[in-house]
Amino acid sequence: MFDNKKVVIIGDRDGVPGPAIENCIKTTKGEAVFSSTECFV
Repeated sequence: MFDNKKVVIIGDRDGVPGPAIENCIKTTKGEAVFSSTECFV
């Protein structure tokens, strides 16, 4: 699904943070070009 794709990651402070999602993407052939964790209030 992520083979040779560029991925923008926006994580949630109270949910799944960006670095955790980025680690999942690293196990595929996708490339995380931006990763951030935001607080949505």
